Amino acid sequence: MEFIIENFYLIIASALIFGFFMAYGIGANDVANAMGTSVGSRALTLTQALVIAAIFEFLGAYLAGAEVTTTIKENIVSPSNFDANPSIFVLGMLSSLLAAGAWLLLATVFGLPVSTTHAIIGAIAGFSVFYLGWSSVSWGYIGSITISWLITPLLAALLSGLLYYSAKKLIIKSDTPIESGRRYIPMYAGLVGFIISAITLNKSLKNTDVPELITLTFGGSDLLIVNILISLSVALICYAISRLILSHYISTTPNPDVEGKFAVLMIFTACSIAFAHGSNDVANAVGPMAAVISTIENLGSIEASSSVPEWVLLTGAIGIVLGMLTLGFRVIRTVGEKITKLKPSKGFAAEMSTAIVVLLGSISGIPLSTTHTLVGAVIGIGIFSKNEVNYRSVLQILGSWFITIPGGAILAIMFFVILKNVFGVM
Repeated sequence: MEFIIENFYLIIASALIFGFFMAYGIGANDVANAMGTSVGSRALTLTQALVIAAIFEFLGAYLAGAEVTTTIKENIVSPSNFDANPSIFVLGMLSSLLAAGAWLLLATVFGLPVSTTHAIIGAIAGFSVFYLGWSSVSWGYIGSITISWLITPLLAALLSGLLYYSAKKLIIKSDTPIESGRRYIPMYAGLVGFIISAITLNKSLKNTDVPELITLTFGGSDLLIVNILISLSVALICYAISRLILSHYISTTPNPDVEGKFAVLMIFTACSIAFAHGSNDVANAVGPMAAVISTIENLGSIEASSSVPEWVLLTGAIGIVLGMLTLGFRVIRTVGEKITKLKPSKGFAAEMSTAIVVLLGSISGIPLSTTHTLVGAVIGIGIFSKNEVNYRSVLQILGSWFITIPGGAILAIMFFVILKNVFGVM
């Protein structure tokens, strides 16, 4: 308690700086989740991708970021373990933010896409094991995350390959690609509309008042069913609009580019993924930051959950945007160019499969990584495209995945020891 009172303002300032540092790392590394395939397929230039990502990541983080978040990310450790010594909890959260942020920046320098969620989980688990022992960590939860490492990339690879195969078979390589495009591209547009609506309602806006408003509007109906009906309505609208626009485009353009129409669909899916990413992954930075601030404001009382002040969300949102604008290009190039060669139809298939898998994970409550999912989808595209995969880059990426949790843990222990000595906490 004396530690907290004596260092009240210093700890608040440290939480703000370290949280911003973590958010900066998220922006620098995870922006490729939304924009890597768009840039690699030439649907967007790097500058256009960064501007669009900055807008939608910021809107997602600030407008739809978690209003209430657990103080320890996904209950990796129990808050009650630190009731007797809240100063250790505070220093542990600060160390975790520093460690996860440092790991993300290190991976970004080498152009390696890693999971921000795994980085912060590894960091929190590391300092907890160091101070309290192995039994303090929920290894069952970490085990479920490890399983998702294997399942989601494989599922995304299969799904993206099937989507691309269908586009190639039905449109690109058909005897009449123009007429086939007129017939089938509106169906893909309808799928885009459904997925964008579903992922926005079930993932991006789940921490806002929107679900409650929908339930009240429809008289307490099952939220999932209502969301499906809304998404189907959006899909029909997208189908109708796409059919009208495409028919006009083909009838008035001398040399219509069917492949290019997939680039338009990609932009919409990329914006949706960016918004969903900002709204959810900002919690990796502001969650521990809010936990520290709540503990300090309550003079050592550790709450099981804590409200995230608006200025904390704003700090996280700004950090994400600055990170992506300054260093995001490194990972974008890895995902978009170094795994396999992409074109709009391939990039569309990769983004759509990623969005579908992320949506399924959100609805079922299965923890997964958007980074792992997207990389798996891009690899799947390469395999289905006559096995055009740069396996050297793939092995480097996979290696970075497997050392993210232990790497974050080691860095957290190092920073924890340093901060304990700096503040003189025993």
